[in-house]
Amino acid sequence: MQRAAGWPVAVALITVAATVTVASVDPNEAGHYPTCPSLYFSGFWCPGCGSLRAVHDLAHGDLVGALGMNILTVVAVPYLLWRWATWFARSLGYAIPRRLAPGWVIWTLLAVIVVFTVARNVPLFGPYLAP
Repeated sequence: MQRAAGWPVAVALITVAATVTVASVDPNEAGHYPTCPSLYFSGFWCPGCGSLRAVHDLAHGDLVGALGMNILTVVAVPYLLWRWATWFARSLGYAIPRRLAPGWVIWTLLAVIVVFTVARNVPLFGPYLAP
């Protein structure tokens, strides 16, 4: 059982190290991180643009700033924490039932990502959704 918990623990340690790095090296300052390839080559914000800045703001307790950088990242963090916690609990031997998301949930998530990507690149909504 303890050996099975190694993977969730390793992922947690890597995630904490990455978060500490992003918290300490400000992505708002030019030259610290590479430019998003989508933005660089096409000039359009991808659905992930602003995620580093959102994580930086979350690590500093600035929820409003994080929402302004990338709302999808802020919404995804609690879900990802919950999924990690269930993975860790299962690796310790707890009987947590596995539930697969219905197909409509996956398609709805995909539609939200596509709509978000288009909306943040349209002049009407861009100033509110772009990082």
